[in-house]
Amino acid sequence: MATFSVLDLSPITEGGSVAQSLENSRLLAQAAEENGYKRFWLAEHHGMKGIASAATSIVISHVAAGTKTIRVGSGGIMLPNHSPLVIAEQFGTLAALYPGRIDLGLGRAPGTDMRTAQALRRNMEASANNFPNDVVELQALLGPIAEDQKIIAVPGSDTNVPIWLLGSSHYSAHLAGMLGLPFAFASHFAPDMLLSALEIYRERFTPSETLDKPHVMVGVMGVAAATDEEANYLFTSMQQSFVALRRNARGRFPAPVASMDGLWSSDEKIFVDHAMSYAIVGGPETIRRKIETFLDQTKADELIISMPIFDMDARLKSLRLFAEAQQELAKAA
Repeated sequence: MATFSVLDLSPITEGGSVAQSLENSRLLAQAAEENGYKRFWLAEHHGMKGIASAATSIVISHVAAGTKTIRVGSGGIMLPNHSPLVIAEQFGTLAALYPGRIDLGLGRAPGTDMRTAQALRRNMEASANNFPNDVVELQALLGPIAEDQKIIAVPGSDTNVPIWLLGSSHYSAHLAGMLGLPFAFASHFAPDMLLSALEIYRERFTPSETLDKPHVMVGVMGVAAATDEEANYLFTSMQQSFVALRRNARGRFPAPVASMDGLWSSDEKIFVDHAMSYAIVGGPETIRRKIETFLDQTKADELIISMPIFDMDARLKSLRLFAEAQQELAKAA
């Protein structure tokens, strides 16, 4: 049975604050730990009024300090935004503070609009094209110090923080397979290439010192509630958020609404429904059925669930319901 993890963006809700969002992430991680989730990952996004996890390594430390056993990491750090040395130092520091609990998931996208990306990266083309070399450089900086090594990450060297490659296309599937790294696919916003990317990764996988066989994590949107109707109601927050993203009108994470009628055009509805085609939304029986079908399709080793829910109590309840579903499916397996 696949293990379950949580992906969080520290959503800043309408009427909420950054401080409360970060505290909610910590509370969610504590609940995830209590309910048997394996990992709690945070994502790097910039310039988005509804996301508080831009300084991802700092938020990881905030969450890890409030938990004891759950692995905490990035889903992901957008490596072209940073020097590999800086990330090695940051995650080397995290590994020293929270031994054996830190993961480093790496992505290639900017995690923002192009103007903000330009402010972050300065040299856009070189940053994107250097991604494979930057990953290899980062691996070396986090590994044992070589005899002739000129640049050393302190902290960082010899921490061997586990590196994952994240992707929403075939590119990272090829690279993760070639480097023998675990691979996480973002089906929660990029469903089209999910199955083909996993096939490429598994076919091209080359065993490495890190990993002897392919290891797949798949990201999904998930909203669980007492009934299908309640879950669909809570999910309208994410639907509104995606409509706003398409309109380039990013704001704080919105409260749910009774109906999306009048809030989106027919084209926008098609876009959102397609982007969310793998979303697992419903009451307990519905989510169990959808999880089982999804795992049959993907043969994923891990499922990482993003729970875009406005109300914190409802978010915590969703987390518990997914944990119960995982336990029931594991017993039946």
